[in-house]
Amino acid sequence: MQLTASSLRQNIYKVLDKSLETGQTVEIVRKGKVLRIVPPEKPDKLKNLPKRNTMKCDPEKLVHIDWSSEWKI
Repeated sequence: MQLTASSLRQNIYKVLDKSLETGQTVEIVRKGKVLRIVPPEKPDKLKNLPKRNTMKCDPEKLVHIDWSSEWKI
């Protein structure tokens, strides 16, 4: 992401928070020179995934299902 110093000043907290959340480097252009804000480490992508409730039943019930009636020899 590349910004001017003025736009950084207007949104500094949003820009810094987004950089920390995404791990994205922020480049600021000031008097023709580029400065970079680089987060110390990239965040874990799996950590940011939303938690979903995909199991509609107790997992133990799935383990103990009797499928013998479905088998065809």
